Amino acid sequence: MSPDTTDDTTEEIPATGAWRPGQPVASRRFLRVAGEMTRSGSDPDGLEHSGTSRFLRLEGGGRLDVVDVAYETWGTLAGDGANAVLICHALTGDAHVAGSSGPGQPTPGWWDALVGPGRAVDTDRWFVVCSNVLGGCQGSTGPSSVAPDGRPHGSRFPVVTIRDMVRVQAMLADHLGIGRWRAVLGGSMGGMQALEWATMFPERVERLVLASTTAAASAQQIAWSHIGRKAVAADPRFRGGDYYDAEPGDGPHRGLAVARMCAQVTYRSDEVFTDRFHRTTLGPMEFTLDPIFDVEGYLDYHGLKLARRFDANSYIRLNRAMDLHDVARGRGSTEAALSRITAPTLVAAVRSDGLYPPIQQHVLADGLASVGGDVTWVDVDSPHGHDGFLIETPQLAPPVRDFLERP
Repeated sequence: MSPDTTDDTTEEIPATGAWRPGQPVASRRFLRVAGEMTRSGSDPDGLEHSGTSRFLRLEGGGRLDVVDVAYETWGTLAGDGANAVLICHALTGDAHVAGSSGPGQPTPGWWDALVGPGRAVDTDRWFVVCSNVLGGCQGSTGPSSVAPDGRPHGSRFPVVTIRDMVRVQAMLADHLGIGRWRAVLGGSMGGMQALEWATMFPERVERLVLASTTAAASAQQIAWSHIGRKAVAADPRFRGGDYYDAEPGDGPHRGLAVARMCAQVTYRSDEVFTDRFHRTTLGPMEFTLDPIFDVEGYLDYHGLKLARRFDANSYIRLNRAMDLHDVARGRGSTEAALSRITAPTLVAAVRSDGLYPPIQQHVLADGLASVGGDVTWVDVDSPHGHDGFLIETPQLAPPVRDFLERP
């Protein structure tokens, strides 16, 4: 099936696209940062234990008694740990920032053009770490994970925040012996994490790269997220979030697919949709309610593609974590929060981004500069909208490389 065709064959789509113990681990490694080692069948192969916490108390008041984090690394950590770089993923990303797809890893590295030997984030020089976020579905503890009572968390999984994600990443860094990151990079939700790293742990971040992100989610961003969550919840096969024992084809893939279709429109620009699709059709023009336009086939394709590799519960919780993102929360003001950041910061904006418009990155850059921050600004001249930070590597790579290597 191509991205320009539609597919109504959904009976083979699993109830969840989450990675689960027993599947191939691919390049993942696993660390338990909270809870005791149980050595049960629900533990992933190769699980290590940090022994640092009995449980994890969440920012919103919830509690998780067991927290595992899935992560990948590239390169070699220097003896003094000074070459460590953390990359944070966006909403439907995972720890696989670079490398090929394969068993247990359905997608190639999501920033593969930027990260690797000889690339802007050169893994011959830098020790690169990327972890699946708390609440995710690709190996880290999330709604699809088995709770201590032996059942998937499902609807019982609490709301998590960007700050909760960063605290788990900090536990991972401690385990790896990394006291200070040479740089923390991220775009979109990944940029939210990077920003919180530099705010929560300023002494642990030497450089900061923020792409297509914001100091706080806007009303319009929250509105789009709300529509996506409602689409998932409206699917009767969502079952209130407890669907993990459903047979293939009987999970909430339709609701998740609609949420993804809605998001996909916000990730690209009208310019790109017009140039690629205009009003071309999938076949002869018919007066029907069924999909007839190429753009409809494209959206159907991307909706079902996500349903095959992601989890509906994770989608709505990470989506909500993005809504809750506000660097000023509990810190008095955005200015007060940004004044905590000591790291030189590269801020990148895509000129056609309608979801995270450049004005939001200007607010970040100007805010950092106003409190004495060292700011590097990068304009990405691209028609590709929000996804431009992932697509336009030729424009983003040179300034990122220079920024990382700057004395």
